[in-house]
Amino acid sequence: MTKTLVVSKAAPQAIGPYSQAVIHGDLAFLSGMLPIVPVNGEMAEEEISVQTKQVLENIKSLLADISSSLDQVLKTTIFLKDLKDFQTVNEIYGTYFGDSLPARSCVEVARIPKDALIEIEVIASMKG
Repeated sequence: MTKTLVVSKAAPQAIGPYSQAVIHGDLAFLSGMLPIVPVNGEMAEEEISVQTKQVLENIKSLLADISSSLDQVLKTTIFLKDLKDFQTVNEIYGTYFGDSLPARSCVEVARIPKDALIEIEVIASMKG
């Protein structure tokens, strides 16, 4: 199997030497998604609820662009600047995944690129 590098206008462009996503076989590995608004490249408002929604919208759009969806997500990793935001993120996250909850890890980190409050990476199935 070969890997396919994803370049999509549906999500923010990579801010470094990495792919937005890589597809290998029936799996899509999405790089950590920041709360950047794709149409203007600007960071979403510095409020955890706004940034969480933007990240999840970016993920949703990128998945749709590669013929996958949120209900095909197998695993997420959430990086938070402040674990005090855990409950707010959970509430918003739950509205996006509903009954199709993927496996998940959530950790507090010292700093996220572009001083974002949240970053989420995803592994998703391409079958569905």
